[in-house]
Amino acid sequence: MLRTLIVEDEFTSRKILQAYLAPFGPCDIAVNGEEAIEAFGAALHAGERYQMVCLDIGMPGMDGHQVCARLRSIEESVGLQGLDRTKVIMTSASSDRGDIRSAFRVECDAYLIKPIDREKLVAQMQELGLIV
Repeated sequence: MLRTLIVEDEFTSRKILQAYLAPFGPCDIAVNGEEAIEAFGAALHAGERYQMVCLDIGMPGMDGHQVCARLRSIEESVGLQGLDRTKVIMTSASSDRGDIRSAFRVECDAYLIKPIDREKLVAQMQELGLIV
């Protein structure tokens, strides 16, 4: 069972991701960066950590790059490193190479361009070893 946190400020994108991911396990929703950090930390400390986070880059306030950096910091603070960390898939409407490089600099595991294609999402999850 795959436990996922969807971090997306746009309603339709949240619903689409939730529909794609629900068959694999429970999906929690955060509508901004602050909620995402709160949910991620609470789940980790409750022993119910997320295996995957789908993280929108372009959110108001705290953007996806800032959120990803904070999530990695939280993991580091409890000794999670390398392959033990949560898989973070960044999502964005931008296909700009600079934006993609920036996402990987904050240690995301994958980058998908919106609109999210279900088959590409599932293939990425398989590549990351989240599903068979």
